[in-house]
Amino acid sequence: MNQEPSDEPQASGNSHSERPTARQSMLERHRWLAPAAWYGVWICVLFGPVIWTMFKEYAQDESMGHGFFVPLVAGYIIWQRRQSLDETQAQPHWSGWVLVVCGFVLLMLGTFGAEFALMRGGLLLTIYGVVVAACGLKVFRILMFPLLLLLFMIRIPQFIYGQITFPLQILASEFAETSLSTLGIPVLREGNVLELASQKLNVVEACSGIRSLLSLGFLGLVYGYFFESKMWIRVTLVLATVPIAILANGMRVTITGILSEVNTNYAEGLFHTMEGWVIFMVALVALLILHQILIRVARLVHRKRATASV
Repeated sequence: MNQEPSDEPQASGNSHSERPTARQSMLERHRWLAPAAWYGVWICVLFGPVIWTMFKEYAQDESMGHGFFVPLVAGYIIWQRRQSLDETQAQPHWSGWVLVVCGFVLLMLGTFGAEFALMRGGLLLTIYGVVVAACGLKVFRILMFPLLLLLFMIRIPQFIYGQITFPLQILASEFAETSLSTLGIPVLREGNVLELASQKLNVVEACSGIRSLLSLGFLGLVYGYFFESKMWIRVTLVLATVPIAILANGMRVTITGILSEVNTNYAEGLFHTMEGWVIFMVALVALLILHQILIRVARLVHRKRATASV
């Protein structure tokens, strides 16, 4: 009897031939990991002192406390986009090396000139350049948002910082003067100094609101990314962090003035620190409420358009 050829060996052969192909495909998609890791090691070696200084600053400066969370959030967003990265073929681009060279130039200039802003800017440029040089422009576009989010790791240069904080100090002082006068508390303002019956309150840089402004801006940007899909609402939330932070800081100075009339010890130390945290949480809640209002406005506009089209 003639036996028909069995299909099992052939199928088995196909499965064996397909496995190396799938493995090769995966290795092809992830071939950028090795050079990216190699470049990452060199970045840590060359920019190690800069990175260490930044982390010490995060621990010591309240205005940069959010810096610890920036790389964690950026890393999580990159992990979320891992499927898009797997589906995108790495195409190293020469323009990345231009950014790397510029980053090293900034590092050298900052080192010789003792300008930390240049060194930190050089770190970011080098990271961006490594991504483009090792992975290509398509991968950079996929990672653009988490990479740009790393800008929040960099402290504002001191000469710009001073130009921002002084107007904020004046705004907070004026707001507190108006509020205290409305509440019947006598106050005399001279610049950023509030003279009360009990003591003088000096609205210094630390009380300018720049800390809450930077932290709230970062939270507003991240919150909008994770919990909102409409771009105009995202932009509105980020822009709204500026007036919310300014208003919250004015409230903080006002409350400090009120408490100082009760007990001068309430205007400093632990009470003052706790007051700052409470006011920041109030500002965060205000941002969440604004989001809900914008959602309802968007729904109302959508309903009106749907009704008009009918």
